[in-house]
Amino acid sequence: SIDNLFIFILVFSYFKIAPKYQHRILFWGVFGALVMRVIFIFGGAALLHRFEWLMYIFGAFLVYTGIKMFFEKDGDQDLNDSGMIKLFRKFLPIKEDVVEPHFLVKDNGKVYATQFLLALLFIEASDLLFAVDSIPAVLAVTQDTFIVVTSNIFAIMGLRSLYFALASILPMFRYIKYALAGILAFIGVKMIVNEVSKMMGSSFQISNVLSLAVIVGSLAIAIVASIIVSRREEKQV
Repeated sequence: SIDNLFIFILVFSYFKIAPKYQHRILFWGVFGALVMRVIFIFGGAALLHRFEWLMYIFGAFLVYTGIKMFFEKDGDQDLNDSGMIKLFRKFLPIKEDVVEPHFLVKDNGKVYATQFLLALLFIEASDLLFAVDSIPAVLAVTQDTFIVVTSNIFAIMGLRSLYFALASILPMFRYIKYALAGILAFIGVKMIVNEVSKMMGSSFQISNVLSLAVIVGSLAIAIVASIIVSRREEKQV
């Protein structure tokens, strides 16, 4: 979910969406994300129930995603080079000087998409990509569909409030990205190790308690390290 918060900040800054209009975009963005997550969850759970070997693929994908995120430079997040933005601009007639928060406007008999609709579409598309790694991650904890669905619903609904609470301070935590990368890779390793252990009849398992400790510990270390480095830089100025 913290990944999504960074995307929100990036998108609203790029499209110059005023804070008073961000609520509306996030409302529809969260609604669309809920629908997509539920579809992904039921599909993923059904596949894992039928093809247990998919756990290895999901685990390897999470490890790959974590490593890729760890070595990704901050400059790679320039939305001007985003394939999604280029695709939207190619197929949608766009009018970007709209002041009121309308997704579509009509001018001289022609319907145009606005920067508000582009921001919404980008948020929806990015959440679809995040679901590809977050759904396997939660399925590594439990395959109880009810728990998986409700936990995702609470996480996504909390995003909207969390964004407005943290938007101004989140960019200060420069090392959060590395913590998230490490967490994804750890969960991927957990999926693979536990599945191999199960296949070999061993009782060894990486427990959910250990997973929680790794997640909380990684985020705490990243936040503390970010604060310490920022304060040192302030003193040097």
